[in-house]
Amino acid sequence: MDHRIGLSGSVIMSDPEKFPLLFRRKNVNHIEIGEFPSEESFHHFLELLNKNNVTFGLHSPLYRNQSKYDLLEKIQYEPEKAWEQFESEVKYMSQLEAAYILVHFPYFKEEKDVDTTEIIEDGIKRLHVLQEKYSITIVCEPKLGINRSAFGIRSLDNFPIEIWDKYGIKICIDIGDYLLATGDKVMDYIEKWKKHIKVVHIHNVEFHHNKYIWVPVHPSHEIDNSHFKVKDLIDKLSTSSGVFFVFEHTPHTNPTETFVDEGMNWVKEIIGS
Repeated sequence: MDHRIGLSGSVIMSDPEKFPLLFRRKNVNHIEIGEFPSEESFHHFLELLNKNNVTFGLHSPLYRNQSKYDLLEKIQYEPEKAWEQFESEVKYMSQLEAAYILVHFPYFKEEKDVDTTEIIEDGIKRLHVLQEKYSITIVCEPKLGINRSAFGIRSLDNFPIEIWDKYGIKICIDIGDYLLATGDKVMDYIEKWKKHIKVVHIHNVEFHHNKYIWVPVHPSHEIDNSHFKVKDLIDKLSTSSGVFFVFEHTPHTNPTETFVDEGMNWVKEIIGS
């Protein structure tokens, strides 16, 4: 199905001193990264990228402490400021010939008593305009809100697919967010979006002191009764065509290289890549 295996900057928390670690795995041919600490660090990343035969996608924002969640409502920045920032990133990534630019959308901080269909459509209209103007793929990643609010993911699920179809915007399924939001109904939630899925964020979830942490996926999780079972979900996601499977765990649990590699090889077997 022409899938690609990618690694996220999250595995090194976008630390410039660790950039070389993103490029050393033979089976990785794509990097998704954002939140660079400085312009200098981004240029350093681009130098490494040019020396290695891999593609890259930007996970907006480009730089740390910029807008990450504000396209639909103010979280840290006014939405219009967020749109300005995002457009400048879309333009820049188009010039760099990035594979795509990914943005958190739809994001709602918490449950609200509004009809979200119109709000979401206004947003995807604007994304469509930017996608056409700069000729670069835009990928939307629906996210959990605060206190694991599933309102954004449910709002997307309620959104009419025939309206989404008109705008040609792609979707990222973050399997951790989707499993936390929908539990054993996850297959029903992703079925609807099958032909729009472009990126899949791969990780499992562990809870530590009431916080959840993204950990590498591993075949042992299927039988340990303390992690989500993800094999069938990954298998289903692989039926969409040309998907970037991006490993997006974080370093908090200090996973061994062997453990990460075993998980990556397992996923490659599942998706037949």
